Amino acid sequence: MIRTASKSRTAIAALLFGTALSLGAIGSSRAAMAQGPDSVADLAQGLLGAVVNISTSQSVKEEGDGPVPQVPEGSPFQELFEDFFKNRGDGGGSNRVNSLGSGFVIDPKGFVVTNNHVIEGADDIEVIFPDGSKLKAELIGTDPKTDLSVLKVEPPAPLTAVKFGDSRKMRIGDWVMAIGNPFGLGGSVTVGIISASGRNINAGPYDNFIQTDAAINKGNSGGPLFNMNGEVIGINTAIISPSGGSIGIGFAVPTELAENVINQLIEFGETRRGWLGVRIQPVTDEVAESLKIGKARGALVSGLVKGGPVENGPIRIGDVIVSFDGKEVDDTRDLVRTVAESAVGAEVKVIVLRDGKEETLSVTLGRLEDEKAPVVASSEDGVLVPEGEGEEAVPGDEGGGQQSPTAPGAQSPAILGAIGIELAPLDDASRKTYAIAESVEGVVITTVTPGSPAAEKGLEPGQVIVEVAQEFVETPEAVAETLTTLKSEGRRNAYVMISDAGGNLRHVAIPLE
Repeated sequence: MIRTASKSRTAIAALLFGTALSLGAIGSSRAAMAQGPDSVADLAQGLLGAVVNISTSQSVKEEGDGPVPQVPEGSPFQELFEDFFKNRGDGGGSNRVNSLGSGFVIDPKGFVVTNNHVIEGADDIEVIFPDGSKLKAELIGTDPKTDLSVLKVEPPAPLTAVKFGDSRKMRIGDWVMAIGNPFGLGGSVTVGIISASGRNINAGPYDNFIQTDAAINKGNSGGPLFNMNGEVIGINTAIISPSGGSIGIGFAVPTELAENVINQLIEFGETRRGWLGVRIQPVTDEVAESLKIGKARGALVSGLVKGGPVENGPIRIGDVIVSFDGKEVDDTRDLVRTVAESAVGAEVKVIVLRDGKEETLSVTLGRLEDEKAPVVASSEDGVLVPEGEGEEAVPGDEGGGQQSPTAPGAQSPAILGAIGIELAPLDDASRKTYAIAESVEGVVITTVTPGSPAAEKGLEPGQVIVEVAQEFVETPEAVAETLTTLKSEGRRNAYVMISDAGGNLRHVAIPLE
């Protein structure tokens, strides 16, 4: 029994030690597995060679010599101070200012992409490669509206280059890698995710930024944002930060916008954007209700540009563009960007809502002459016309409240009083009073009551009501009658076309309640 007991104790001890050893092996295995996320070292190693530093310099004129410190007469420092402070301008009164940014090679022959703001105003541009070698760069073309530039160097041997990927395939939450030159430190790699897409940060008319939390700092501008296949899906451009350092909110121009711009800069040395030749404004909930188109969407055509591609049709004032060249148009920004990205001279299909029904139209695009004026797309108005051709100025929210004591024949039926306007026939006297063009027809507004619905919609004396509910009006009585009818039908808003003195049109939905 003792032997048996001894054997039992030995067996139990062996079992316990074996279990302990087994547990130790498991713990060791788990420790070996706890290595964090997969390494991106192999990916980064293959990309670092294509990311370069951009060094620029420019002459900055001195504002003046500045005051010379006062020292006692005969002081041994007197001559030193005078030589230093008074003779600084011997070099022509200017200093050289240097700056650093990032860029990346897209062609082994030497084409390099960076941001416009990295090289803007530079007299001299130099590309510094990861191995420390330097090459002078020629500016091939730049596009301030998208903040993109293309440089060209002449390498002694083919360069390491990277390829563009499709930013449209990227999803919120996908991993991305940024490589650049933060704070002039040299090539640095950061990793994060796509935090959002389609961001508008009011940097330009074509804002459609990718937002990422991959650390982007000063000096990263112009560097690439890669997907996990090593393809460029964005060009790092801007950050939001109170200190200038990364707080996890960085923005990159997506390749869906950048690639076409870059190709045009390489081919033509400039961008060649499509032009539709229409004035547009947002479709608000009130306007959507008045037009009976369901939810607010698309871009409302408020005017056609004389000499523009669609001056004589097929698009009409009052149409709501909901699709352009097969792409949905949710708002004015979508239309501005999509038209600009389209090829000059291309024939495209445009779907509009007209009289509550969808119609498919075919239009041929012209070319937007950027040298005349930028394309504008704001929260109030989207303009696809060059400056100087009568683009519409949208009044602010301060309203009217202005009155004209010389306005003839002012009318004030009950419905107009509730809206806050007085009207008069558009005759020779009122044309002279408000300097209204002969081409404008309708009923002139003579008074707008402060704080009224009309004032809140930006109506002012001297503007002309051309249509109410898509019906042309010639008298104040016709306006009042139509508004009264709409209200009796239970309509909460009236869809009204307004013209300024020069004939530029816009649409507003005036509350009837």
